[in-house]
Amino acid sequence: VSGAFAFVTMQKAKSLSANLAHPGDIVVTQRGTLGQVSLVPAHPYAAYLISQSQMKVTLDPDQADPLFYYYVLSSELHQRIISLSAIQTGVPHINLGILRRIPVQRPPVGEQTAIAAVLGQIDALIRALDQLVAKKRGLKQAAMQQLLTKQSRLATFSGSWRQVLLADVIASLEAGVSVNADSGEQGNDAHEISILKTSALSGGRFDPAECKKIAAVDIARARLNPERDTILISRMNTPNLVGECGYVDRDYPNLFVPDRLWMTRFKRDAGLNALWLSYLLNTSSLKTQIAAAATGTSGSMKNLSKHAFLQIPILLPSIDEQQAIAAVLADMDAELIALEARRDKTLALKQA
Repeated sequence: VSGAFAFVTMQKAKSLSANLAHPGDIVVTQRGTLGQVSLVPAHPYAAYLISQSQMKVTLDPDQADPLFYYYVLSSELHQRIISLSAIQTGVPHINLGILRRIPVQRPPVGEQTAIAAVLGQIDALIRALDQLVAKKRGLKQAAMQQLLTKQSRLATFSGSWRQVLLADVIASLEAGVSVNADSGEQGNDAHEISILKTSALSGGRFDPAECKKIAAVDIARARLNPERDTILISRMNTPNLVGECGYVDRDYPNLFVPDRLWMTRFKRDAGLNALWLSYLLNTSSLKTQIAAAATGTSGSMKNLSKHAFLQIPILLPSIDEQQAIAAVLADMDAELIALEARRDKTLALKQA
């Protein structure tokens, strides 16, 4: 059981005894987020009351290890079977009858337990890596807040910072154009003519793999390739993501910028390090200012005007200090990316 739960009275629980799940039971969602699987853990409280959107599976302990079948039902294969077996009238849903008809392997109980133990060890490693990633991400955010707002200074730097507007360092904000993409065709930034998705900017990073192949009839209309040492900025997005940005570390001649993203060009004499600015734009204080500058009556979509964005004030240290700060944060980013890659590889190993 991984979500929040609420306590109910004993009288309520007794009146709904058929809906009680006990340690060792497997709970499966039958509507809504279909097929989510949880294993009821051993707990000082005797039982959990499941909701009307869930169903429980109680196994014969002489023939089945509950942890083994939790992993079976959580596997990609059985999640796909559950999805394909759903009743599609109204809200897709399944029932116990459908679940009973899903075929599963049944090795000897001893082998089930051994398999579950191996997968449990991998799960423990994944949890440890998740915790380490969260810790490193928190350390990076703290370092950004300290170093990019002058709360702390790196050794050897003591000069004053000057307040400027983004308009003082940014020469232009150029948007791409909207083009049609091949339906369902994921692009490849190295080999195929592709258009970036807005999801290419996430968590302060630029992910060139988040793109779609451009339809052949629209290739000639595409313009504006992401260029090295620039920043891409989301000018139109949800309230939480408007202003999302990411640093571009190299040229991408086969990728194109869509109309919802800007690419920055900087003034040559501005004394600016683009990587430093990309980190600054991802601090909580700057993100708050950017969100406040965005407009729009829709609660689901906000727009950022060039004028409003360029009028945001920043504190600008010397170019040498910018480069030093960017180098520290880039090293932390590299460590974080390596940990995330290790976690993703472990997740893939578990599925395999």
